[in-house]
Amino acid sequence: MTMHPPRAPRWIRPACVAGLLAAAASARAAAPAPDGAGRVTWTADNGNGTYTNPLFYDEFSDPDIIRVGGDFYLAGTTMHAMPGLVVLHSRDLVNWTFLSYACARLDLGPEYRLEGGREIYGQGFWAPCLRHHDGTFYLFSNVNGRQTQLFRATNPAGPWTRTELGSSLHDLSVLFDDDGRIYVVWNYHEVLFAQLRPDLSDIIPETKRVLIPAGRAMGEGHHFYKIGGKYYLISANYAPVGRMQCARADRPEGPYETVVISARETLGFERGWWVRNVGLGRPVPGPGFAFDLYQPAANEFGAVPLHQGGIVDLPNGDWWGFSMMDFHSVGRTTCLSPVTWQDGWPYFGLPGNPGRTPRTWVKPAVGVEVPPTAPFRRSDDFAGPALQPIWQWNHVPDDTRWSLTERPGALRLHTLPADQFLTARNTLTQRAIGPESSATVVLDGTGLQPGDTAGLALLDIPCAWIGIARTDAGAVLRWYDQRTNRTIDTPLASARVSLRAAGDFDHDLARLSASGDGRTFTPVGDEIRLVYQLKTFQGVRYALFAFNAAGRAGGYADFTDFRVAEPLADRSHNLPIGRTITLTNLANGTLAWASPLGLLHWARPGSAEAAGAGARFRVLDRGRGRVALAAADGSGFVTVVGLGLSADVRLLPEESDGSRFQWQDLLRGQCMLLSLKTHRYVGLDPATGEPYSADWPGPHPDRQDGTVFTWADAASP
Repeated sequence: MTMHPPRAPRWIRPACVAGLLAAAASARAAAPAPDGAGRVTWTADNGNGTYTNPLFYDEFSDPDIIRVGGDFYLAGTTMHAMPGLVVLHSRDLVNWTFLSYACARLDLGPEYRLEGGREIYGQGFWAPCLRHHDGTFYLFSNVNGRQTQLFRATNPAGPWTRTELGSSLHDLSVLFDDDGRIYVVWNYHEVLFAQLRPDLSDIIPETKRVLIPAGRAMGEGHHFYKIGGKYYLISANYAPVGRMQCARADRPEGPYETVVISARETLGFERGWWVRNVGLGRPVPGPGFAFDLYQPAANEFGAVPLHQGGIVDLPNGDWWGFSMMDFHSVGRTTCLSPVTWQDGWPYFGLPGNPGRTPRTWVKPAVGVEVPPTAPFRRSDDFAGPALQPIWQWNHVPDDTRWSLTERPGALRLHTLPADQFLTARNTLTQRAIGPESSATVVLDGTGLQPGDTAGLALLDIPCAWIGIARTDAGAVLRWYDQRTNRTIDTPLASARVSLRAAGDFDHDLARLSASGDGRTFTPVGDEIRLVYQLKTFQGVRYALFAFNAAGRAGGYADFTDFRVAEPLADRSHNLPIGRTITLTNLANGTLAWASPLGLLHWARPGSAEAAGAGARFRVLDRGRGRVALAAADGSGFVTVVGLGLSADVRLLPEESDGSRFQWQDLLRGQCMLLSLKTHRYVGLDPATGEPYSADWPGPHPDRQDGTVFTWADAASP
């Protein structure tokens, strides 16, 4: 098995960290301006009629979306974090606002409270099914070791009431049929089926049956629909790699035929670092645990490709798909796909390229203008009467041991006994947001007592944190990396310090730093290797914590001025409209070049062709993120003809429909060109020497297949 050395991102040098984040340290996460300029947090909406996946660059797994009239509602997994079962609202499927948590806390025993050495990491609420019927919203969810939980509300903003079914239905989906019957499907591989009682208290036992036998390629994470008189069941599978399956029948009981409707779509993302010896059912690792970290090979899919989701229709009859995808250590987040119906199957993707999803596409045609909006404000001055909705507790908190009022404008955490950070109660968390972000907070540790530790953590397994430890000799700044089991203590002149965690989550690396004045931050220790693992079953979280390692309740820590900064959130300059650029193929370093033969070919760097005007292209705005490319040598417009085969990407003097491309922003100066004629990508095979074609279905995870370019402003030849 080949192990690839980590690729160092541009920011990991200490000086670069401080410079990069200092300018953004005071940014508040709020809804950005409609034109996209000056954004401070990720929104999928590009402000020009298009969106770019993912919908959220932080974890939103196991999504389920429904439409009620002109409104869309989205629910997702929250595991052990409380409050649980988040519900969002949208008018356009792209911009979402927070509505509610269906459950303020699920307290079913000491393990839900991190008490007595017990925990529910990676458990709790998962794989919800959201439905609306006869004026009531229903939210079903699995809970490990319990029967299926059901929440009801007449208003999705709450309040929600909870009941428990008489059965445990793994990854269930519910269908309210037109004749009044209520069906449920569940289970992995062998799909099970039953009717639910009218009061939704349990299944009707005599109706239980095998709906789709094992060996028919179906999976889990089911979504059950009735469309045009037929019954459709969409499920996810991860064996051997992630994909989406669809089953179809004329009757709810079957028989069903099955096909794949989305496969190989990684949006050009590699599988991230992984921990192989930490997972569900295993103990929380303590200090000194030997982690078995694994860096997958460059194009190893694993469960990364789009999987686990379903479809939803618009009022105009269009259909859209939603599914989750693994985004490195950020975790699993939600993507949006146009749906093309072909032979009666809802394929994710565009005509001519079924099963593959563009990263950037035009927004759904809902007839409503919605400005770019983020569902959460991430920064918090703790001045309000309640925490911002972005915050969730790690397990059920002890509400007697934290406060927003004891010191106005501060979150006060009273320490409780714990042997380490991962077992500390009342740890307040929010999802880390990619592709790059930092969290900064001011910690006042004057109220800490001997044995107390408080600070800012990267909640992951292995975890890492920086904070203040109160020893018998006084306060020290303490840095800890669980992966290496290394601790660094530095004496503190003051018990008030600013702490920062900065992460590049696409490269699975982070840094922890501290400052005495809140302006100049000094990195401490080595860079932190971030991973994804199946113990917390979540991506990395920023966490505020305080605990006492001496086995008693101690003092308290005050946290103020929590700020999240996202250096890559403003994407307004990533589409170089009106500029003359070069396009360098990431696979072999050659430049796209207008050949005298009238073909889009390639030129070796340093050659006369690469230095000439034929390797420079003017980017012309054609609306909704679509561009035409005019060669600077005057030879014409880059145009796709025929089927887009090799040598079908031409330079023609007149612009036509074949000259339009949907610009695909891959961030960090990388892009792809999606032909609006073929709905496939412009690319070349780096091994053959052929000219360009427009028949590539999508990029490989390593982006070395010939479809990904780096663009740069061109100097005059």
